[in-house]
Formats: sequence, structure tokens, C-alpha cells
Amino acid sequence: MENLIQLVNRLQRACTALGDHGEESALPTLWDALPSIAVVGGQSSGKSSVLESIVGKDFLPRGSGIVTRRPLVLQLHRLEQGSREYAEFGHLPRKKFTDFAAVRKEIADETDRETGRSKQISSVPIYLSIYSPNVVNLTLIDLPGLTKVAVEGQSDSIVADIENMVRAYIEKPNCIILAVSPANQDLATSDAIKISREVDPKGERTFGVLTKIDLMDKGTDAVDMLEGRAYKLQFPWIGVVNRSQADINKNVDMIAARRREKEYFSSTPEYRHLASKMGSEHLGKVMSKHLEAVIKSRIPGLQSLINKTIIELESELSRLGKPIATDAGGKLYMVMEVCRTFDGIFKEHLDGVRPGGDKIYNVFDNQLPAALKRLQFDKQLSMDNVRKLITEADGYQPHLIAPEQGYRRLIESSLISIKGPAEAAVDAVHAILKDLVHKSISETAELKQYPSLRVEVNGAAVESLERMRDESKKATLQLVEMECSYLTVDFFRKLPQDVEKGGNPTHSIFDRYNDSYLRRIGSNVLSYVNMVCASLRNSIPKSVVYCQVREAKRSLLDHFFTDLGKKEGRQLGTLLDEDPAIMQRRLSLAKRLELYRAAQSEIDSVAWSK
Repeated sequence: MENLIQLVNRLQRACTALGDHGEESALPTLWDALPSIAVVGGQSSGKSSVLESIVGKDFLPRGSGIVTRRPLVLQLHRLEQGSREYAEFGHLPRKKFTDFAAVRKEIADETDRETGRSKQISSVPIYLSIYSPNVVNLTLIDLPGLTKVAVEGQSDSIVADIENMVRAYIEKPNCIILAVSPANQDLATSDAIKISREVDPKGERTFGVLTKIDLMDKGTDAVDMLEGRAYKLQFPWIGVVNRSQADINKNVDMIAARRREKEYFSSTPEYRHLASKMGSEHLGKVMSKHLEAVIKSRIPGLQSLINKTIIELESELSRLGKPIATDAGGKLYMVMEVCRTFDGIFKEHLDGVRPGGDKIYNVFDNQLPAALKRLQFDKQLSMDNVRKLITEADGYQPHLIAPEQGYRRLIESSLISIKGPAEAAVDAVHAILKDLVHKSISETAELKQYPSLRVEVNGAAVESLERMRDESKKATLQLVEMECSYLTVDFFRKLPQDVEKGGNPTHSIFDRYNDSYLRRIGSNVLSYVNMVCASLRNSIPKSVVYCQVREAKRSLLDHFFTDLGKKEGRQLGTLLDEDPAIMQRRLSLAKRLELYRAAQSEIDSVAWSK
């Protein structure tokens, strides 16, 4: 089975390359879920020397004051014996460093690139991987040393800034704390112990490391501290002896330093019984073993997080839509697909799958009948108006039997007023269809992705609806005009009989203009007009549905599609003018999804092989 730490290291490197640290999204990040070890200590506590001892290389910048001014994420990878040692930086992924003096210089230079040549700090990490046969598989995060006062050239907030940065790392439940304290100082004043206790009061994830044991005053020793009597932790304290400044000046190598460290603990009577559990080499092995055990215990939680995040990423990618095609054919296909999606949603509104189509029926069932009912035929057929139109229609020669021309004029003048409700019905349906177009556009997720295409589709759809409205008005008004142009014959055939029944035909011509006679004419005309209204109440909706609703379902975007086929790739590209921020977001999410799927596969394979 592959070493779990190597797996986590690889996942962390992938997170680093991707920038998957949670800054850009509310989604949980794999980086935060992966266990790691943070090295914490006050300035000049020997923290950097401990790291160099574990690595077995002199590679960290040195000096007075704050030397570590950015977090250093150090990933150690064990190679086979005989392999050549080298280092790689996250910001220089293709460059291998075999000279560790050059590694030290690059750490200092990269720090200056972020902070300038000042004594300020930055929370932006430096990522360094070291490959060597002399290391254990391990990930350590070297944090700036805690301080109590700001020195010249530093802001007044430097003390709080460093503490907040350190706390941001060690307060995470997946972080193992390596608290480095010098043995020649009282543990009660240890910066590392103080801040570790605040975030891990039970000491469940804190390892204590004592440095400078060899520099303690004569007659004193660190046995009480190393055996946990001075300050108890869940895990045993580990003492280390770092190289002295004289050793560093003489370029004493780490292998020799490790040998002298072993000799110190084994030859010093106070520590001889603890010698096998002391030293930087032992510290590295303990931390590696513990980190692997923690990773193993976290696998179920990691699997759950990864599976959940994959679902969330897939969901957000689906919401953002597909990436834009590069060729003209692909772009045309994309535009057509988006338009078909919109057209399908529009039809769903009309067919009742989505709300809105029922408003059209309301026009036919309520609005049109009410408008027809409000027509004031009584005024049109008042006694005075009937007399006026009848006599005008007779001209110089009064009618002999029935005033046919008068009837025609009365009927036509009444039916003309039906045009108003007919046009209003057409306009009302047009307004509803237009509103459904706007709703369908807002409900088409793909159109939100492309603002220019959304405007074009909206314009083309509304333009089609206006053409359909104009055709519908023509057809609907023609129905009214048909009723005006040809009166039902059966209605006229009844007129002579009614006249004969109503009086003596030998009466004077002038008797035919009396009130009773004119009232009968008005009544006949009203009956005929009501009959026509009842007929139009049924035929107008049919005309409107045929010319507007049916056509909208059948050919709403036909003209747009015709014009679309004539466009070139560049013109199609202007329609697919996606917001660059969305494009970048989709690319970022796709990379994260790829990372999480790879992590899912790797962690699942490890889980199954346990």
C-alpha cells in the first residue's frame, strides 16, 4: 500500500497548484481537510534548527529578529537509497534545486517578492518539496516565530498579526501542533505552549519539543519537562540538541550533528534512560508515524467531504452551463440548443406544464364576453336612431314592404362596434404571449449565461409575436366584416310575415314610421346582432388561437433561425459573449472537480486496500 503521507502530499501539491485553499468559494476545501503538522515557537526558540535537523539539510534563512516572515509548507518525500537529493518550489514547479544554499536564497528572495525588503510578514505560503533518501515522509508547516514586541521597521500590529496567522493554522482540528520551546527558559512563559493550550486545551494534538537542552545552566536539567511533570501532554515530550552557532559557522553537516546529538543523550547521565526517545531523528519518525495514523483515521471523513464536494461542484458547473465551442459549427449548435431549450419552456407555459397559459383562456371566457356585453346596442337602436337610419335609407322613395336597406344600415352600424372587443382580445393575448416569452427567457438558465443572445432571442420572439398579432387582427376583424357584408337570409325571410301580422298593408305609408313599427324593427335588429355576437364569441377565440397561439408554438423563432444560418463564426461569437468572470469560474471549478475526482479515486483505492 502506498504510504498515506505520500498520498496526502500529492493531494496537497495538487491543491497548491490549483489554489484550493477556500479563498474563492464557500465550498469546503480538500486542503483544510488533509492533516498536517504546524511548527510553532517563539523567535530564537530553535524552531528552524529543528526543521533542518529533521530534513538533514541546512536550507533555511538565518539571522536576527524575524527570519521566517511567510509560512513555509515543507513536504518531505523519502526516496530509495542512492537517489540524488533535490528540492522543488511550488512557484517554480519545473526547476530542481540540488544546491540547498540556493534553496535558502530562493526562500529569502521569494519572501522579499511578497513583503519587500522589509521586516513585515505575509500569510501567503511558500511551498517547498524536498526529495531525499535521508528523510521520512512528512508534511510540516513552518510558521513565523511568535514575538512580544515590534522592532524598528515593523508595524505596531506585528505581534497580533503573527499570532493571528499562527492561530489560523493551528486552530483547525486536522492540524497537529509541534510546539517548540527552549529548555533554558521557564515553560510557563513559552509562547508555543501558551498558544497551543488556547486552541488545544487537552493537548490531544500537541507534541512538545524541547530545544537547547545542552545550554541549560549547570546543575539544572530538563528531566521534569521531558517526563511531562512540568507540563503534561497526551504525547511524550521529545528533546533535541541543535547545532550551535559555532557548528553552523564551521559548516558542520547534519549527519555529524545528528551523531553528536545521539552521543549527548546517551552519554549524559540525566538523559541516558530517555536516549532512545530523544533526538531530531526520533522526532521525525514519531511525527511521520503519528501523521500516517491520523490520516488513516480521517479517511472516512475525507471520503465524505470529497463525495459531497464533487456533488456541489457538479451542481454549480451545471448551473453555469457548458463552455463555449471554438469552431463556427459548434457555436451555431450551441446557439440552436439554447434557443430550443427556451422554445421548449415557452411551449410548456402554453400547454399548462408551467403556469401562465391559463390566462389566455381567461381572455376568451371572461374578458371577451364581458366586453361584448358592455357594447351599448340600446343607444345604437334607440327610437330616434332607428327612425333616422330607416328614413335615410329609404331616400326619396319609402320602402314598400320591409325597409331592407334600413335594416342593413342598422345591423352594420351595430356590428362595427364589435371590432373593439375583437381587437382587445387580440391585444390581450399578445400581451400574455409577450409576458410568457419574458418568463421563459428568465427561466432558461443558458440565456443568463449569454447576455447578447438573450437580447437577440427576446427581440426575435417579440418581433414574431407582433407579426402574429397583426395577422390575427386582420383575420379577426375579417370575421366581423364578413358578418357585416352578408346578412343571414332566414332572418330577412321572416320580415314580411311579421309585417303582415303586425298591421294592414293598405295602411298609409306614413303609418310605417310610427313608434310601434320602429320599435319592432329595433327589436329585430337587436335579435340579429345578439345572434351574431354569440357566433363571434366562439369564432374570435378560434381565430386568435390559430393566428397567434398556434403560430407561436409552431414558428416563434423561425425568422431568427433563418438569419442565424447566415452568420459567420465571428458573428456567432458575439452572441455567445459570456461574462469572463463566469468563464474563469467554470474553468476553476472544472479544475477543482478534476482534483476531487482524482482524490476520490486515490483515497478509495487506499481505503479498499486497508
